[in-house]
Amino acid sequence: MWKWENISMDFITKLPRTANGKGNIWVIVDRLTKSAHFLPIRETYPVRKLARIYIDEIVSRHGIPLSIISGRDARFTARFWESLHEAFGTRLDLSTAYHSQTDGQMERTIHTLEDMLRACVIDFGGNWDSHLPLVEFSYNNSYHASIGMAPFEAHYGRKCRSPICWTEVGESFSINKSLQHILN
Repeated sequence: MWKWENISMDFITKLPRTANGKGNIWVIVDRLTKSAHFLPIRETYPVRKLARIYIDEIVSRHGIPLSIISGRDARFTARFWESLHEAFGTRLDLSTAYHSQTDGQMERTIHTLEDMLRACVIDFGGNWDSHLPLVEFSYNNSYHASIGMAPFEAHYGRKCRSPICWTEVGESFSINKSLQHILN
């Protein structure tokens, strides 16, 4: 098994709509390193638009995976999506109906992301989508007991220098004050 060969994906839906019209997050996780990408999307995106985002954000960075475990969202069962992955040679597996805990890793990632978003919703207000890259960065640089290190370290083989940290996931978020001034 190699990095980004086996991935999981699902959606967080029904979030407060941002000024950019985004109300969902497409969560894509490498099953080996636990590295994750959090992609803000609109619920109305057609499957072809999602395929373009997937190629631009995942395939271009990590290559084509051997297998994908996904939720049973209609977008993942669409014929276009199935044909795309058939052409890629990727095996598609759906989590068991009425038992989304089949992919416990994805459930934990989504729970953690939701905690992180709740912890900083006051700071981000209606702009959570523009801050999602920093949340993703923080998630990927947080210690994961299941792998004994942060996903960044598992992926790149070294620790990452970071101006951002979570004192405890779900509790408080801190960012270097000079960086915060630049970002605002």
